[in-house]
Amino acid sequence: MTRKDEQAERTAPAGTAASEKAVEPVTAEWARHAADGVLLDGFHALKHALRFGARVPVAVTTDRLAVRELARSLAPDLLDVLDGLLREVPEATLRGLVPRAHPTGVAALALRSSAPDWDGAGDGVPGPGAGAGTQEGAPLVVLDNPRNLGNVGAVVRLAAGAGAAGVLTTGDLDPWHPAAVRAGAGLHFAVPVARRQVGRLPRRPLLAFDPEGDDLRSVPLPPGAMLAFGSERHGLTDALRARADHLVALPMRPQVSSYNLATSVAMALYHWMARPS
Repeated sequence: MTRKDEQAERTAPAGTAASEKAVEPVTAEWARHAADGVLLDGFHALKHALRFGARVPVAVTTDRLAVRELARSLAPDLLDVLDGLLREVPEATLRGLVPRAHPTGVAALALRSSAPDWDGAGDGVPGPGAGAGTQEGAPLVVLDNPRNLGNVGAVVRLAAGAGAAGVLTTGDLDPWHPAAVRAGAGLHFAVPVARRQVGRLPRRPLLAFDPEGDDLRSVPLPPGAMLAFGSERHGLTDALRARADHLVALPMRPQVSSYNLATSVAMALYHWMARPS
């Protein structure tokens, strides 16, 4: 071993220790919020969450300069916020905080928003941005016992873009699961999202989508109605079908068996958006 190698070997542990010490406050803050926080995986999830008023106690990146350039292009409105929020950490630290690092090298934890108190059946006070862009009489999307977290996130994204009143899920899947939040690109903070059992759904007209129902194009949507969709494999549960005020069906070419869940929701929300004003 050369003298140069010996010097490098001696200084490397000290440098590593110094680096670890520098990120200790960040990792400690992450640990404080990890159990109850919502993982925002990647730049776009953080961007949307911040735009819709999410409370984000900790956010990290492996490259502040790269994120700043990304924000300059895609989110100039958030440059100052991101400058004050993001903490740079080594790649090894990021890999220790999240199960799979996003290609943008950004991760954050946000405090979960609770759903509004829809006619007394709610769980609390909505987050600052939740429902801010909702139109009067907007429908509430209900996913009946969904099985795919990616579909749940895609529906949240649709609901946020269309200005729906919120997204409720029945069954045992958590709509705030990290996989759903990732698929929703952080837009869980743009629209109320919660889990309810069928017996605790709000007291609103409930239109449930079923192949045996009336063609959606012939059915007027009551203001503030709930639009319920079953899982792709099993359809509606018996409990939700019994609770429904009206069964409706999406138009579909003969011999085609079904649409993807998110596609079904998109068609129904477009039908609502395209109604005569």
